[in-house]
Parts: sequence; C-alpha cells; structure tokens
Amino acid sequence: MIRARHDTGQAFPIYLTVVAGLLFLALAYLAVGQAAVNRGGAQTAADAAALAAAQETRDQLADLWRENLDDPASWRAIFEGAGAGDSCWRADQLAALNDAAVRCAFDAPLSYVVDARTNKSVGDSVVPGTENVQATAHARAVIEPLCTPPETPPETPPETPPETRPGPPGEPTAPPGEGSAPPGGGSPPPGEGSPPPGDGHEPPAPDDSPLPPLTCEDKVWHPQPDDTTDLPGPEDLFDVHLADSPANDR
Repeated sequence: MIRARHDTGQAFPIYLTVVAGLLFLALAYLAVGQAAVNRGGAQTAADAAALAAAQETRDQLADLWRENLDDPASWRAIFEGAGAGDSCWRADQLAALNDAAVRCAFDAPLSYVVDARTNKSVGDSVVPGTENVQATAHARAVIEPLCTPPETPPETPPETPPETRPGPPGEPTAPPGEGSAPPGGGSPPPGEGSPPPGDGHEPPAPDDSPLPPLTCEDKVWHPQPDDTTDLPGPEDLFDVHLADSPANDR
C-alpha cells in the first residue's frame, strides 16, 4: 500500500506536464486559426476591391458607348478600353469597408491588380512575433468585352471619268454616247447625250440612317439613334470576373 501511494505521487507531475503541453498546443492552434481568419479577410478585401474598380470602369465604358451611339466607327475602340478612366478609388472604398488597405493598379488590357493588407494583426499569442503580423492577399479583376463591334466599312474609291475617244480633226472629243448622234442620223435617244443623274456628285446622305447591329454573345441588338430605351446594359456589354495572377501561383 505504501508503494502504491508513492507511485501515485510520482505520476502527478507527469499529468501536469501533459496537460500543460496540450494547453500550449491548443493556444498555438488558436493562433494559427486567427492567422487563417485574417488571411481570409485579406483575400476578401482584395477580391472585393478589384471587382469594385473593374465594375466602375465597365460602367464608364458602357456610358461612353451610349454617348457615341451614332458613331459606329468608334465602337471598336471603346470595347477595347479607349477612354476608360482609372477607378482605383473604388478599390480604396471597398478595402476600407473590409478593414484593410490596398495598393491598386490599372493594368492592360482592361484589368485591375490589387494587393491588400489587413489593418488588424494576428495579436498576442503563444507564437512569438504574431502581435505585429498582418495578413496580405493579391487579386486581379478582368473586364472582358462580350460584344463584337461591326467592321468599319471601307472607303468608297473616287469615281474615274469615262475614257474619251478621239474625234475628227477640228472637232472636240467627247466620251462615247455623249454629244454624238447614233448611226443613221437623227437625234440621240432619250438618256443619251447627258451625264447620268448624280454622276460626279456624292449621293445625298439619308436623314436617319439605321445603325449596324451589335452582336453580344448569342444575342443581337439593333440600336436605334432615336430610341435609347432598349439598349444593352453594362452587364450585357462587358463581363467582370476575377482571374488568376502569376503572383498567386505558389
């Protein structure tokens, strides 16, 4: 009986050591979990900031297309991003809502690259140095045109004057069929002897020429210059999505 009591007293320090070790592991896992939460928050902030900046630019391009609706020749440049402004200010706004700070850059063609850092650190823990560690994340948002602008029609070459043939000496030359009588004498038939209507002059432009159709994926839009109520929206003209970046390929 005395030996049993002695063994029990020796085992008690071992129990204390095991419990202390388990408690340390639990606190360490808690620190790792907090770091993972911070990392997720940083990624959420980066994704939201990049998407917000890209959507703002998408809306700008859609408005620009509407403003130039009567100029189909400019559509292709707009869908390629001409006239798009830097919307990184929207990234800053969304990052602030997610308690983070970002560095944003407008990258060609039509994408935003965002690096986010959380304002809060992991905090004090059993792992040394975590009190000053802040989570970081990277995101890229791409603006992809969904429409195929019409091709610019080629310019019409200038009309060349008809060839002239030499006449008898002392008489002015004239193109065939102009100013000459038909064989057998008599007056030229109606329509001959005078240039065709509109010859040498540009045809009058129609007052309200229809705009070319705009194909967006599997839908064809027929915009009208005098009716802007049935036009595609920004989400019909451009797609905004997150894209993998080489910085994330680790």
